[in-house]
Amino acid sequence: MMRGSRALSVAVRDPQGNIVVHTEPLDTRIYGGRLAKIPFLRGLTLLWDALGLGIKSLLFSAEVALQEEANKDADGNPEKVFEGPVQWTLVAFSLSLSILLFFVLPTFLAHLIERVAGLQDYSVAVNFIEGAIRLILLIGYIWAIGLMSDVKRLYGYHGAEHKTINAYEAGAELTPASVARFPLEHPRCGTAFLLSVVVISILVYSLLPPLDLIPRILSRLVLLPVIAGIAYEFLKFTAAHQGNALIRLITKPNLALQHLTTREPDIDMLAVAIAAFKNVLEYERSQTAVQMGDTVLAPVAAQGEA
Repeated sequence: MMRGSRALSVAVRDPQGNIVVHTEPLDTRIYGGRLAKIPFLRGLTLLWDALGLGIKSLLFSAEVALQEEANKDADGNPEKVFEGPVQWTLVAFSLSLSILLFFVLPTFLAHLIERVAGLQDYSVAVNFIEGAIRLILLIGYIWAIGLMSDVKRLYGYHGAEHKTINAYEAGAELTPASVARFPLEHPRCGTAFLLSVVVISILVYSLLPPLDLIPRILSRLVLLPVIAGIAYEFLKFTAAHQGNALIRLITKPNLALQHLTTREPDIDMLAVAIAAFKNVLEYERSQTAVQMGDTVLAPVAAQGEA
C-alpha cells in the first residue's frame, strides 16, 4: 500500500498471479485540509493511516484473493472495495483492541505493581514501569505475530514498500532489480511512529500527579491524541534531518525496530510495491497538472504502510 498526498494505491496479486491495482483519492477533509496543516493535530492522520487505511488495504487484498469474479469499475478494479459496515466494524474493533492492549492493560498492571510493591509515593517510577510494560507488549506483539506465515509474507511486502520509496527518493530506476539494492529501513515508517508514541508517552505521563486507577486510565486515553501529535512532529523532523549525525543516532532504535516488521522481499513482491507506487505517482502528477494547468510537478513522496 502506498499513500501520497492526494491518493492511496493498493496492489496485490490475484489467484492467477496478475497484479491488481486499486487507486482512490484520499479524503481531503483529512489529507490536505486544515487538520493536515496544523502542527501536532496533523499527527492524528498517521493514527488513521496505521489503522483505517491499513485495514482497507487488507480488505482489498482479501477480496481479490477470494473473489475470482468481482464487480469491476471502468478501470477493471473491484467497485467500492473500501466501503461498508465490515470496514468500519474492523476499524472500531482494531482501535479498541489496540487501546486496551497497549494503553489500558499496561496502566492496570503498573497499578498492581504499585500496590504490591508499595510505590504510591513514587509516581514517576510507576510511570516508567508502565512505559516499560507498554514497550515490552508492543515489541512482543510485533515479534509474536511475525512468527505466522501470512504475517511473514506481509512483512516482506512491507520491506518492498520501503525499498521502493528509498529507490524513488534516491532517484533510481523503479525496476525490481534496481529497487532490491536499497535498504529495508525508512525513517517515516509507521513502526517508527508506534515506538515514538510509546517513548513519548513515558515522558508525558511522568508529568502527571499521582492518580487512582480509573482517573489514570482516563488520562491515558485523553492524552493519546496529544502524544500522537508530538510523535508525528518528532518523526517528521527527524526524517527531514537524517544528514545530522545526532539525529541519526536518536532514530537508530526506530530503524532497528523495523527489522521486526520487514523481511527481505522477493522480486515478485518488489514488482507489486512498484506497481502501487507508480499508480500513486501517476495520479498525483495528473492532479497537479489539472490544478496547475501547465507542466506536471513531482508529487510529495508516497509513504508505504504494512
